[in-house]
Amino acid sequence: MFEFTPPGTLTPLYVFNGELNGNPRDAPVEGTDGNFYGTTYGSSCCNGYATGPGTVFKITPGGTPTTLYTFCSQSGCTDGENPSAGLVQAANGDFYGTTLFYGANGNYGTVFNITSTGTLTTLHSFSGPDGANPGGTLIQATDGNFYGTTEGGGTEGDGTIFKLTPNGTLTTLHSFLGSTDGSLPVGGLVQATDGNLYGVASGAGFYGYGTVFKISTKGSLITVLHSFSGPDGANPAGTLIQATDGALYGTTQNGGASGNGSAFRLDVGLGPFIKTLPAYGNVGKAVKILGTDLTGATGVSFNGKPATFAVVSASEISTTVPSGTTTGRVEVTTPSGTLVSNVAFRVP
Repeated sequence: MFEFTPPGTLTPLYVFNGELNGNPRDAPVEGTDGNFYGTTYGSSCCNGYATGPGTVFKITPGGTPTTLYTFCSQSGCTDGENPSAGLVQAANGDFYGTTLFYGANGNYGTVFNITSTGTLTTLHSFSGPDGANPGGTLIQATDGNFYGTTEGGGTEGDGTIFKLTPNGTLTTLHSFLGSTDGSLPVGGLVQATDGNLYGVASGAGFYGYGTVFKISTKGSLITVLHSFSGPDGANPAGTLIQATDGALYGTTQNGGASGNGSAFRLDVGLGPFIKTLPAYGNVGKAVKILGTDLTGATGVSFNGKPATFAVVSASEISTTVPSGTTTGRVEVTTPSGTLVSNVAFRVP
């Protein structure tokens, strides 16, 4: 695990070994306490397993590690094994994640909740028809529920999209159908500013090279926005991002002009917005606001509370959380109109 500054200075924070099992596959998330939380997929060092069971860990900004939980500690690995995705910190302060394999119903994977002190609760064990092998990072949507994908399972074995309530009730929103809408959705989902969920399926689709899709948080029908054909890319696998210009961006593993993959932009008609870094903080916390065409901004407010600020560039404003701020959206007034943050700024 490393820190990398914009000028290009890389500082190693921790070298994974047997203590933390090894092989982190996704980026850690910064918790509201300032520490970093993540998962390791596993290695050959621990518990006699060929690949190791994987762990959940915490690392301080100075690089001091703590193993919060080691998987396969329950009989028959009913708690799951090999977490491939990262974690998401929910509004309640707990972390939520998935394991790729095992669980109470066989080798299908799980969804779990874990506290910052290491108490883990298995919320759901997949069984196949409801999905199998969740590999993408969960998101907590604005309705408070969690959404994710499974690489396999469902009615056709091509993967699923699911909703999970914070207490563990799972609903399969969609089962992929291969040539119709794609298969193997290995990445996670992103909730865009229109409230819909967007993602990619790595295989199948009209041309057989994968798709980009949209689905409502309330429905089971998806809209295929794009089917890759090869020259424009093939086999998208990562989670999409929505940039502050409103468009979606992503990558494909293969295809493109040289056959070695592509980076793509998909305009779905959504307008620009602002994003805060970080998305939480108490009064006085330094915050950066990212956006498009911020030059000439005349006002910044946190849930209606005016804040002092400085325009750093056309894409960045520096500010601090003003006194009296409560959880809510951040707004920036510009000559061309008011820009609103994509998510509510949380005051812990």
